Amino acid sequence: MIFILIALALVFDFLNGFHDSSNVVATPISSGAIPPRRALMMAAVAHFIGPFLFGVAVATTIGDELLFEESITTLTLIAGLVGAIAWNIITWYAGLPSSSSHALIGGLVGAALVESGVEAIQLNGLTKIIIALLLSPVLGLAIGFGVMFITLLAARNSTPKVNDLFRRIQYGTLIGLALSHGTNDAQKTMGVITLGLVTAGMLDTFEVPIWVILICAMAIALGTALGGWRLIRTLGGKIFRIRPVHAFASQVAGGAVIMGAALAGAPVSTTQVMSTAIIGVGAAERANKVRWTVLRDLLVAWLLTIPAAALVAAASMWLILVLT
Repeated sequence: MIFILIALALVFDFLNGFHDSSNVVATPISSGAIPPRRALMMAAVAHFIGPFLFGVAVATTIGDELLFEESITTLTLIAGLVGAIAWNIITWYAGLPSSSSHALIGGLVGAALVESGVEAIQLNGLTKIIIALLLSPVLGLAIGFGVMFITLLAARNSTPKVNDLFRRIQYGTLIGLALSHGTNDAQKTMGVITLGLVTAGMLDTFEVPIWVILICAMAIALGTALGGWRLIRTLGGKIFRIRPVHAFASQVAGGAVIMGAALAGAPVSTTQVMSTAIIGVGAAERANKVRWTVLRDLLVAWLLTIPAAALVAAASMWLILVLT
């Protein structure tokens, strides 16, 4: 069973990179700063490197602070991953930038509730995760607005050639954003695999092995390299017309929020953070510049994700219990 768990976890990790690559590369591609294939390759390399540089605080939150290991089994984690993977595929096909983080949390909680009830859930850990997921998009919006306001103020007397500077700078901001995303999101899979190793008796304590970091970094990097073009189009053009200054400001704002959360051990949704950062950047320039109906669609996807993934995971867990 542990090998099935690891395989499913890596599929989720791959889809996470594939699904969320849009969050990292949409603005530099849409602003014309970096060609699409080059942007994806740069992001993939940074995603691979990130998990080795900034610790495993998020992995510990997911794997050691959400579920009580004595109340779950490897099958619980398998069912949770099935729910998360199913929802990721559905939203990718529909072109909805929903949250892989929400899908994973919903999947794990849904499966655990069916197998062991509420006593399997660590309420303090779940509360910490929910607060991080709720607060991070608000911070993305506020910091995006602030960064754009300061940037416009600093460049108010510049000639149009300043756009060339903003294009060049995006090579650095793209790498920074990709490092933060790889750090935060790959760790979620590390946490699930490590918890599986503990429940299977292969580890005595929760400590992420280096080989788990390696395979998770490889999976998310590969998914990022292949890219989710449906979602790139949503984030890169449907909210408003992205110019180099917008891309720069949104990458700085999003990268700061995501990296700060990773260092604090808070799993956040890169989709939410980058979407609201882009909206904040556009609103700082002109409120009616933003197509606010896109925000409505994003909110619907976000609100559906946790319960939808939880229901699929709960059904999977119920089926496993019936068959076994």
